[in-house]
Amino acid sequence: MQELRLLCWAVLLGLVQSCPEPCDCGEKYGFQIADCAYRDLEAVPPGFPANVTTLSLSANRLPGLPEGAFREVPLLQSLWLAHNEIRTVAAGALSPLGHLKSLDLSHNLISDFAWSDLHNLSALQLLKMDSNELTSIPRDAFRSLSALRSLQLNHNRLHTVAEGTFTPLTALSHLQINDNPFDCTCGIVWLKTWALATAVSIPEQDNIACTSPHVLKGTPLSRLPPLPCSAPSVQLSYQPSQDGAELRPGFVLALHCDVDGQPAPQLHWHIQTPGGTVDIASPNVGTDGRALPGTPAASSRPRFQAFANGSLLIPDFGKLEEGTYSCLATNELGSAESSVNVALATPGEGGEDALGRRFHGKAVEGKGCYTVDNEVQPSGPEDNVVIIYLSRAGSPETAAAGEGATGQQLPGLFLLGQSLLIFFLASF
Repeated sequence: MQELRLLCWAVLLGLVQSCPEPCDCGEKYGFQIADCAYRDLEAVPPGFPANVTTLSLSANRLPGLPEGAFREVPLLQSLWLAHNEIRTVAAGALSPLGHLKSLDLSHNLISDFAWSDLHNLSALQLLKMDSNELTSIPRDAFRSLSALRSLQLNHNRLHTVAEGTFTPLTALSHLQINDNPFDCTCGIVWLKTWALATAVSIPEQDNIACTSPHVLKGTPLSRLPPLPCSAPSVQLSYQPSQDGAELRPGFVLALHCDVDGQPAPQLHWHIQTPGGTVDIASPNVGTDGRALPGTPAASSRPRFQAFANGSLLIPDFGKLEEGTYSCLATNELGSAESSVNVALATPGEGGEDALGRRFHGKAVEGKGCYTVDNEVQPSGPEDNVVIIYLSRAGSPETAAAGEGATGQQLPGLFLLGQSLLIFFLASF
């Protein structure tokens, strides 16, 4: 009903509105056409009849498409914008065109495109974006284009295409993606596999070729040799505390994230404490523990020290540092994460950590003082998280023993005094 009202309103306006002066408007084969091609236009002219279904603005001098550029023509089904000087397509320029079936933006200079506008163009069947300056495509760019039959992305500056980009295009029968400077690394291997298996017509496959690395330059993607690729894997580990090691006030908590994958993954730490969330791109300190230039607090030692070897130190661990510590590794093939919940126990038979979890501790005698045994408890099979309860020694001269309730040493957790810090850094 709403579309019928819109149609009636558009027809009524179309009867009373005139065509923009530089353009020719009329009916042909049942379509209301506005022809503004080859007019040296530098902007989309106002004053179109609202019932226009085909608009040609090809071969002009349009430098860009601003928000609301086609608000006057909500019933547009075909829009031709090839051979202009368009560099930017702003958000909201195309999104009102829910009836659009054909869109030609080829042979422009587009490097900045509002991909989110495509999410509203669910009727689109033809999309031509070839011969532009596009360098990347968001993975979800085509998520709403289930009716799209032909997609042309050739002759751009695309270095890669994210896996799954073409998955929503269930009606696709024709794809051109040749003559792009592809980086033939692990992130592009999926495209070779998909292109060889799909029923979609992909012409000029010998011109879908590598530009880098140099050893593969000119190699067609279809003949790309096997590459040593693997998705990231992570293992968050810690080492036994040193029995009898001297502890100064406050623990030095040390965790190590062992990362594997090809290409080498990027490592990040995500830390959730009672005071808030901290995200750290590793490393943020040098081997001396001082902040690297360009990182926050560059003139001091950060509260959380992430080293290039995958280790994380908290030099003065206390109640404010309790929480969840996660290491995340990411490369072109995906990501992996491992987490551990860390809480400081208090002497006695049990207690509750900062996250509200109950735990049980066993008081033991230890060289003139007492401590609570360190305990390692799974928090549940559903999240594969381990809770580490750290006990604070009753005297700074005495170290907590690195044994669990069963008397076995706990693999992987460092409780280090400052005198052992150098030993830790050299151990990885």
